Amino acid sequence: MQQQDLKPNPGSHKARKRVGRGISAGQGKTAGRGTKGQGARSGPNVRRGFEGGQNPIYMRMPYKRGFTNIFKQPFAVVNVARLEELFEAGDEITPEVLVARRVVTDKVLRPPVVPFKGWQVKVLGDGEITKALTVRVHRVTASAREKIIAAGGTVEETAAKEATEATAIPTEAAEETE
Repeated sequence: MQQQDLKPNPGSHKARKRVGRGISAGQGKTAGRGTKGQGARSGPNVRRGFEGGQNPIYMRMPYKRGFTNIFKQPFAVVNVARLEELFEAGDEITPEVLVARRVVTDKVLRPPVVPFKGWQVKVLGDGEITKALTVRVHRVTASAREKIIAAGGTVEETAAKEATEATAIPTEAAEETE
């Protein structure tokens, strides 16, 4: 085989369509652009999915592409193995401490936009822990709770406390209803 024998496989190289080269070429006159309208003019055309200004189908039918749950609870997660390597025995772990040590993002300290839907810290049970730590975060999984308590530490979930305080009826209003 020599260099002049090389050629592409049959059907792999398609000749480009030469539009606007006369009526006998099959793509003369309007050159495949139809007659009149924005698509027939020179210059930038309409974007993909544009329907002339009416609400396009991808916006009319959001269920066709999933949706964004505006009530989703975002979490910054920390594993017990990470707590083991970063903290000494007897340390107290709070969201403020985790942000200061750059373990989680500072979003957990910002006020929530929607009530109870701000960023929260959640401790997961991946890894082992041998130090007695005091953990005061928003959420703790059951496996992480077992491991922390088994190591001699304590766990306090603050998200449950915050929710009960916010939904509790003030004492003055409770007395008036009775």
